[in-house]
Amino acid sequence: MVFNKLRKAFSGNGDSESLSDEYLEIDLDQEEKDNKVLVKLFMLKQYEDVNEILNALREGYTIAIVDIKILRQKDSIELKRAVSKIKKTADALEGNIAGFGENIVIVTPSFAKIHKEVVSQKEEKKRFD
Repeated sequence: MVFNKLRKAFSGNGDSESLSDEYLEIDLDQEEKDNKVLVKLFMLKQYEDVNEILNALREGYTIAIVDIKILRQKDSIELKRAVSKIKKTADALEGNIAGFGENIVIVTPSFAKIHKEVVSQKEEKKRFD
């Protein structure tokens, strides 16, 4: 009885038959995602470790800091394959990738940009003289 009165009030013309059969389903079990940025550290010990990094990047809120030292010492060819795969995924997600020193690679999603300072050769020579 109360529902009928509410239906008439919201339908506008008082005709309860004019209501559409459309409805919105709400999933109460849906986990609420935290929209904070996560900076996550990864160790690239073997090529298969790339999948964990790529899955984290695809979620969209993860900045990955990858230590490549172990794989670099073990197998440089596997390292090149792994970094290439990470780079392709970063490009597809419109993110950035950059090396930091010899053993660290940083990968960001599309909302973050890595500032890469370009040093000219003249300035580099002055630093080492």
